[in-house]
Amino acid sequence: MAKGFNKGPAMGGQGGMMQQLQRMQKQMEEAQAKLAEETVSATAGGGAIKVTMTGDQKCKSVEISPEFLKDADAELLQDMVLSAVNMALDQSRELQQKLMGPLAGGLPF
Repeated sequence: MAKGFNKGPAMGGQGGMMQQLQRMQKQMEEAQAKLAEETVSATAGGGAIKVTMTGDQKCKSVEISPEFLKDADAELLQDMVLSAVNMALDQSRELQQKLMGPLAGGLPF
């Protein structure tokens, strides 16, 4: 028999690793689906601007208080919207890390 072809016990190990990878792939898909459904919200300007984003970083809504528009100029509005979007992105990334991080730690390599 040629060298390298007598790998009986090792095949079981590879099969086990394959099953573990398939199980982790399913868990990752479930976590990604959950991220697409869950939302986070951030506010700026004392709640005058509210941005809602999904866990997979899709912006779902931007709400601006009509009261805020009475006294705000365009530059202030831009700064507040930018701030709220960045805070919502940070929260979305934290949610993603919370849901996906434990799965990445279980990789067999």
